[in-house]
Amino acid sequence: MNTDMNKASSELGLLSVMGATVRREMLLAFRNPGDVINPLMFFVIAVTLFPLSVGTDENFLSAIAPGVIWVTALLAVMLSMDSLFRADFEDGNLEQLLMSPQPLYFLLLAKIFSHWLVACLPIILLAPVLASMLFMSPEGMLPLVLSLLLGTPVLTLLGGIGMALTVGLSRSGLLLAVLILPLYVPVLVFGTGVVQAAINGTAFSGLLALLAALFALAVSLSPLAISAALKISIN
Repeated sequence: MNTDMNKASSELGLLSVMGATVRREMLLAFRNPGDVINPLMFFVIAVTLFPLSVGTDENFLSAIAPGVIWVTALLAVMLSMDSLFRADFEDGNLEQLLMSPQPLYFLLLAKIFSHWLVACLPIILLAPVLASMLFMSPEGMLPLVLSLLLGTPVLTLLGGIGMALTVGLSRSGLLLAVLILPLYVPVLVFGTGVVQAAINGTAFSGLLALLAALFALAVSLSPLAISAALKISIN
């Protein structure tokens, strides 16, 4: 009986710590609005430049719309990754996180979830608006949102591994891109494939299931890799 009570108390304590981590990260993000605005503005500007550069032919823009949305979303997520661990590394909070008595796996999940809420969720909400600007077929709108909901967390988790490895470097932008871009390719292929299949009227549930599998794999393994990478970077 006492064992069950202690276990329940421990679980409640972990949930409260994760909730406190999410609240802290959200508060810090909104105190630095650039962390929220910069990736979103990059996404908007990059997508709106395509009609200006390639013309306004509706058929052509509709054909490239899934790739444009997904590539710019991927780059926007990559742009936002520098804010994931950099400030905590500079002010010493990262060392406190690593020494926390709570399981580091769950603390990292809470931190990455907060980052996704700030950097990726606005992009997902705005994606259908920009897709309609590119004359994307209405059949592709819901699959686009679903693919981004499954794909952007994977991008964030994989980007967290690269950021953890390079957090101690003063100029890590190019190295970070080299490390994580190859890992992003399957997500990009499956994400655009889901939307393209929906537009063409073919079944896309298989590709969506592959994205879901990547999401499950990333949630299971990425925090472990991030933890090991942070310990290497700090030491």
